[in-house]
Amino acid sequence: MAEDIQGLIEKINREGIAAAEEKARRIEEEARLEAHRIIEKAQAEAEALVNEARNKISVMEEREKALLAQAGRDLLLVLRKEINAMLERLIIQDVRHALTPEAMFKILSSLIQHVCARDRDEIVILLNKEDARRIEESFLVKLKEETKKQIALRPAEDIRAGFIISYDAGRSQFDFSDKALAEYIGTFLKPKLKEILGTPDA
Repeated sequence: MAEDIQGLIEKINREGIAAAEEKARRIEEEARLEAHRIIEKAQAEAEALVNEARNKISVMEEREKALLAQAGRDLLLVLRKEINAMLERLIIQDVRHALTPEAMFKILSSLIQHVCARDRDEIVILLNKEDARRIEESFLVKLKEETKKQIALRPAEDIRAGFIISYDAGRSQFDFSDKALAEYIGTFLKPKLKEILGTPDA
């Protein structure tokens, strides 16, 4: 009887130990599987975050490249504008320096004698106030004698140098002012400037 009880106890112990071991094994397996799932999920999330970061960096790099390219274009446009303005100022300065009253007298004499030899209308010449005064004092009488024309000098505040001439008493005009001559000369110089700068529409 005692042996039966002892055997039963041993059997219960074995079965309990086996059940506990099985339960422990299942718990361990579930824990291992759960850990594997957690690791896979963490890896997927980490990879997604890395890809998102790479995409953001790529977008930022492209944006920075575009901004740098635009800044470069803007700088060239500003540079071209400044160089064109400088060129115009230099041309105007040279034109003003060259168009002294003496030089204008020679030009006007030639223009009036060769362009309007048969016209009988009064010739009107617009100049800045100082040039008009100097030509009137020093050259007007001689200019009238050489050309045999009625000539009227009129001061114009918007002319810094050069002149505007009308052969038909002011109905039409030919502009030889510093600004007009600078613009005309610039049309020959700006294509070369465009080629040097390598930008459109210099």
